[in-house]
Amino acid sequence: MTTDDTGFTSHDHKAADKPFDEKAPHETTVAVMVPDDHQYLTPTEEEFVTLRRVPAAMPLVAILMCFVEFTERASYYGCSGPFNNFINKPLPAGGSGTGAVAKGPAGTNQSAGALGLGSVPASALVKMFTFLAYIIPIFGGIIADTKWGRFKTICVGTAIGGIAHVLLVIPAIPAVIQRPDGSLGAFIISIIILAFATGFIKPSLGPLLCDQSPVKVPTISHTKQGERVIVDPTLTVERYLLFFYGAINVGSCFQLATQYAERLVGFWLAYLLPGVLYCCLPLLLIWLSPRLVKIPPQGTVVPDVWRAFKMCCKDGGWRRMGRGGDSFWDKAKPSKVMESGQVERLPNIHWDDAFVDEIRQTFSACITFLLIPIFTLANGGMGNQLNDMSVAMTLNGVPNDLLSTFNAITIIAFTPIITYGFYPLMEKMGYPIRPMMRMCIGFLLSTVGCIFAAVIQDRVYKTSPCGRYATTCDEVSPVSLWWQLPPIFFPAVGELFVNVTSFELAYTRSPHRMKGLVFALALSNSAVASAISMACSKAIADPNLVIPWIVLAVASALCAILFPTYFKNLDDFDFQWSTEERDAIEARKTQPKDIEDSDKY
Repeated sequence: MTTDDTGFTSHDHKAADKPFDEKAPHETTVAVMVPDDHQYLTPTEEEFVTLRRVPAAMPLVAILMCFVEFTERASYYGCSGPFNNFINKPLPAGGSGTGAVAKGPAGTNQSAGALGLGSVPASALVKMFTFLAYIIPIFGGIIADTKWGRFKTICVGTAIGGIAHVLLVIPAIPAVIQRPDGSLGAFIISIIILAFATGFIKPSLGPLLCDQSPVKVPTISHTKQGERVIVDPTLTVERYLLFFYGAINVGSCFQLATQYAERLVGFWLAYLLPGVLYCCLPLLLIWLSPRLVKIPPQGTVVPDVWRAFKMCCKDGGWRRMGRGGDSFWDKAKPSKVMESGQVERLPNIHWDDAFVDEIRQTFSACITFLLIPIFTLANGGMGNQLNDMSVAMTLNGVPNDLLSTFNAITIIAFTPIITYGFYPLMEKMGYPIRPMMRMCIGFLLSTVGCIFAAVIQDRVYKTSPCGRYATTCDEVSPVSLWWQLPPIFFPAVGELFVNVTSFELAYTRSPHRMKGLVFALALSNSAVASAISMACSKAIADPNLVIPWIVLAVASALCAILFPTYFKNLDDFDFQWSTEERDAIEARKTQPKDIEDSDKY
C-alpha cells in the first residue's frame, strides 16, 4: 500500500503541538475531510508562507481505484497493441495461419500479421479507434455529472467492455482470418464497442479517485520526524493523479504479453488474454462500492455556463476575451452588474461571483488543453511514423512494435523519482514546480525526442537498400530497432509533466458539477491528435518521414515558451472543495464502522 512521507493523521488543538507518535493508532482517513475547528488547526497567513506543504496519504480505497485503472488500461492496451500488425501486415509466409511468424530462422525478421491491408488503412483504423476512445468520454462525462454519477457510469462502461472483449476474439480466429472481409467487419464492430466502454469509464475514474482525498482544506500536521507541515489538498490531488497515471502505464505494459502472443501463437490469444484479465474488474467494483465516497450527480451547469459566457461577450465584450484582466469576466458577476446599475439583468442571473471565477479558471485550463495535441503528436509522431520506421530497421527476432512498451516502462520508473524525489526536493529548496512550468518541461522533453527521431529516420533512409522508400523495402536497414529508445524515452518522461498536470487542472479548475466533462476534455487531446493523424496519414509516408519530426520539434519548443509566459495566471489558484462535495463526505462518515475501518492505513 502506498503512503506518503508525511505520516499524515488528523490532530486536535492540543495534539497539534506534540511530536508525531508512530505508535499511536491512526484514525480513519475521513477524519479530516470536513472542516471542523475542533479537529484540526487551520494554518495562519504566516504559516502558509513559512511551512512546507505536503500531500496526504492515500486511503485503501484510493489505492484500489488505481488498481481498477490498471485493470482497465491493461485490457485496453493489451488489445490495441496488436491492432496495427493485425490490419497492416499479411499472414507471414510459412506461419501457422493464426498471424504468428514462421518457426525458426525464417521468422527472425518477420512481423506478425493477418489482414494485409497496408500502412495507410491500418493507421486510419487505429487512429479512428483512438479518436472514438477519447471523444466519447465527453458524452460519458456529461452523463456522469448530470444523471448517473461517477460510479454507476464506470459500472455501465465495464459491462459494455465485457461484451467488446468477447466479440474481439472472433475476427482473430484462424478460420475467420481466411475471410478478410468478414474478419475486418467483425473487428471494426468490436473496437467501436470497446471505444464506448472506454468512453464511460475514463472520464469518471480519475475524478472519483480524487474524491477519495482524506483532506479537503489545508491542515496543520507533523511528519514522522516531527516537522510541522501543511497538508495541502492540491498537492494531494497532484500525487493521487501521479499514481493514477503510473497505474495507467503499468497496465499498458500488458501489451508486452499480447505482442509476444501475436508473434509466437497468434492474434486469437493476443485478444483473449486482456479479456481474461478484465474479468477481475466487476469483482473489484462490487467490493469497492460500499466503501467509496460517492458525490451524487447535481444536474448540469452547462446552460448557466453558456449564459454567463454570452453575457461576457455581449456589447463588444468578446474583443476583450484574449486580453487578460478582469474586464471581460466582470460583466457576468452579479456584484458588478449591480454596481453598473443594470438591475434588469439580475433576474436572468442564477449564479454568484464565485461561479464566474470558476468558469474563468475552467476556460483558461481548457485553452491550455488546445496545445496538448501537439505534445501527443510529438510523442510517437503523426500517422504511423514510429511503426513505419521500425519495420525498416533490423529486428533480430524482436517484435517491431515492442519498443512502444518502453514508453510505459519509462513512466513507471520515473513516477516515484518525480513524486518522491524531484518535486519534494524543489519544494524544500523553495522552488516548487508550478503547473505551467511542469507543462514547459514536458514540451521541452518532447522537443528533444522529435530531434532524435528526425536524425534516426534520416539515418534509416541513408542506409536502407531502397533509400527513401525503406518502409516497403524487402530488405531492412542495418540500423538497430533499439535506436528508437531515445524518441520514446524523452516524451515518456514528459507525459508525467504534461498529461498529469492537465488532469490536475481539469479536476481543480472546474466547477464540481462539470468535473467529468472537463476531465473528458483533457482526455480529448488524444482524439484531436488522432484526427490530425488521420487527416495526414496519406502524406506521412515514404519518402517524407523526416519532415514531420522537424515540424513537431519546432511546434513543441514554441509551446514550451507559451506556458510559463502567456498562461502564467493559471499558477495563481487556491483549490477548494465545494459544499456538496463536503456533504458527501459527511454522508460517508455515517456508514457502518466495519466499512469505515477498511479505509485505515
